Amino acid sequence: MNIHEYQAKQIFAKYGVPTPKGIMAESVEQAVTNAKELGGPIWVVKAQIHAGGRGLGGGVKLAKSIDEVRTLSEEILGMTLVTHQTGPEGKLVQKLYIEDGADIKDELYLGVVLDRAREMPVIMASTEGGMAIEDVAHDTPEKIIKVAVDPAIGFQGFHGRELVFGLGITDKVEQGKFIKLAAALYKLYLENDAEMIEINPLIKTGEGDFIALDGKMGFDDSALGRHPDIEAMRDISEEDADEREASEYGLSYVSLDGEIGCMVNGAGLAMGTMDTINYMGGTPANFLDVGGSANAQTVAKGFEIILKNPNVKAIFVNIFGGIVRCDRIANGILEATKLVDVHVPVIVRLDGTNAPEAAEILKKANIANVIAATDLADGAAKAVAAAKQAK
Repeated sequence: MNIHEYQAKQIFAKYGVPTPKGIMAESVEQAVTNAKELGGPIWVVKAQIHAGGRGLGGGVKLAKSIDEVRTLSEEILGMTLVTHQTGPEGKLVQKLYIEDGADIKDELYLGVVLDRAREMPVIMASTEGGMAIEDVAHDTPEKIIKVAVDPAIGFQGFHGRELVFGLGITDKVEQGKFIKLAAALYKLYLENDAEMIEINPLIKTGEGDFIALDGKMGFDDSALGRHPDIEAMRDISEEDADEREASEYGLSYVSLDGEIGCMVNGAGLAMGTMDTINYMGGTPANFLDVGGSANAQTVAKGFEIILKNPNVKAIFVNIFGGIVRCDRIANGILEATKLVDVHVPVIVRLDGTNAPEAAEILKKANIANVIAATDLADGAAKAVAAAKQAK
């Protein structure tokens, strides 16, 4: 789950991470009122969407008067903001954050993410603050400092020293401030089951203080039960409607830009299925994991969600029966044909628990556009062929 910048800064404040003063607004009048409350002479009008790159997309503007706050708020609120993280369709701006202007002497990058290869959190820092970290990683990777922190020992002084020396911070007082901030960020990351924290830019003021000028946070959905305060920050208007609907039925769904719908059980098999489709010359239209508790109704809902995508030309159902039985999936396919207009070829590969029973169910149903596959490669090849034929 992701949250807005203003929400991230509320959490930052609890852990002593300095931030500028700011107030969220949902209307132009609120934005103006908030600016007056904050006082001047400079304010920053920020679009609030669940994506980075807002400044480059035109969603962050500097105002030097209350009239400018009003004008910029009118421009940004309601706009469709397109950034490198939103995709070409962009996101509708429904909230603003009005923030104090800051005294910026230097801009840095600071973040915490999970390094799956090292199996521990990694603190990333760079002197290239204010830039897209993806571009920095691609063009000048040597400018990104990565410090892995073993949770068994936690953040230690030597971690902080590695960061400040790598960033070229030589002043002893500034070193202490930065290390204290990095330690707080790491503590925040662990205690809240975060998946990612990013401060870009982290500014240094003329007085040598470090302030989180921008903030982005994402959390482990599976751990939200331990953090009701964070779960309460969820903004469903920022989430993909189909993904949200799928989650309500226990389905993991992510929309992609291909032409072959995928229905699979297990994230690993789903990734393997998409890779095989690509290898066979096709492109997946989605990631859909029905999980281990799938039944006829959830499978039917999966078909309904997949078929909302007008680009889908074929569906590949690839189930390895273990926790979920193949006959459940077969009954779900039959249910889907009754409830949904399944107007594209459906290639079905069922193996494992109750696979013979599932094959018999589908055979007796005699559905014209359901095509049986013998294995993963055969199913992917048939799905790609069916999609190409439908074009």
